[in-house]
Amino acid sequence: MSAKMNIQNELKKMELCEPCSGIQRNWRRAPGHAELVQGTNRKEVRESSQVTITRYRCDRCGTSWEYENNKADQHAGWSVVGG
Repeated sequence: MSAKMNIQNELKKMELCEPCSGIQRNWRRAPGHAELVQGTNRKEVRESSQVTITRYRCDRCGTSWEYENNKADQHAGWSVVGG
């Protein structure tokens, strides 16, 4: 089984709370929700620039999120990284 399939299967098992379920993924400037607590951030180099990736954790359901702030990529934004 590939790593991508393993991740997809793990995400299927996770139970997202209603506010987390409403977050639009992979779309820059999409809002999060009030119960996300900001954690650490890091810089990563992309094709033409450096981007900031900030980690969040939901106080309600415990889901871990990352938000990629990349002005050059409209499809950056929110992604689930674990629960």
